Order: sequence, then C-alpha cells, then structure tokens
Amino acid sequence: MAYDLEEQEQIAVLKAWWKDHGNLVVAAVAAGALSLGAFQGWRYYQHSRALTAVVLYEQLEQAERAGDHKKVRDIAGQITGKYGATPYGAFAALSAARAGFDTGDLGGAKSQLQWVMDNAKETEVRDIARLRLAGVLLDEKNYAEALKLAEAKPVDSMAGLYADLRGDILLTQGRKAEARGAYQFALDKSEAGSPYRAAVQLKLDSLGEAAPAAK
Repeated sequence: MAYDLEEQEQIAVLKAWWKDHGNLVVAAVAAGALSLGAFQGWRYYQHSRALTAVVLYEQLEQAERAGDHKKVRDIAGQITGKYGATPYGAFAALSAARAGFDTGDLGGAKSQLQWVMDNAKETEVRDIARLRLAGVLLDEKNYAEALKLAEAKPVDSMAGLYADLRGDILLTQGRKAEARGAYQFALDKSEAGSPYRAAVQLKLDSLGEAAPAAK
C-alpha cells in the first residue's frame, strides 16, 4: 500500500522536469563560471558535483530497470552521502526506499524516507516521502503513527492521495464513517476517467450506503 500508480506519476513528473531542465541549468552556470573569478569557481565546483550526481543517478535508474535492488541502494548511498544537497539526493533516497520495501527491508525503507523528509528542498518530494512512510507504517499495522503522517496537509495535487490513505487507515481501525468521508474527498480530488478514480470509487462502494443521520 506504500506505493501506488498515482503517487508514482507525481514523482515521475518531478524527475522529468529535472531531467529536462536541471542539466541545462547546471551546464549553463558551469560554463559561465569557467571565465570568472574565485567565487564563480566555487560555484563551478558545486555544479560540477551536481553533474556527477546526474551521472550516478542515471546509473541508479538503469539498476532500477534491471531490478538490481542492491545496486540501487549502493548507488543511492553514494549520492546521498556525497551529493545529498542536490535534488538527486532526494530522488536517490526515494529509490532506495522502494528497493528496501520491495525486498522486505522496511526498516531501511523507513530510514530513507525519513531522510527525504528531513533533507529534500522541494515540498512535493517531502510530501511524497511522508505519504510513502505512512503507507509503510500502515503495512506494519502502526495505525496511529501512519494516521498522524497522513493527516498532514500536502500540496494540493497530492491532497487526494493523502485522503485515500487516510481512508485506508481509518477503515482498518473500524472507523467506517470517517473512512467514507476520506474516500469521498479523494474521489472529489481525482480526475474523471482515471484508473485511480475508479479504484477509490470501488472502496466507497464496498462501504455501502452511509447510515442516515439521526433525527
């Protein structure tokens, strides 16, 4: 439950933006710094490190596609250890967390997700890490901590995902009326015709009709 399609699309959009624009920004600044003084030289050094992080992250993505979980974690460790201040640090930690989740290393997954929450500069990335961590806690049946994270206010584009997860947690606690409200909110936030919307609708339908209000 910690990883679903809609959430993966969120992180894919962020990754795509950095892949399309991040390298250009880095290259432009680095090229300009070559002809300037000491301060610009320092900036060039910093952005050169970012370029190295890009190369490592591309290797990490290749390892992900190959299903090599150990290599994903090893490369992620290099990126977060040496280049954690770059945006690729957070992306690498998210990938390492997924590798941990897929191999049953929930402790490692939680550690990586907490790192993202503590270090990522982008609000959307922190929100994704928080949502995933809540999902892992739900899988561990740590409902109180999972709900606490799911009740945080994310960016608007993720509000439906947070509500959906709140519904899952509340339902496991037997709080059907509250779960129904959370699922309805998630449904209202979803796009018409999307597979995700259909999945939320199924959850709502499984709860049956809401009990009539007492007179």
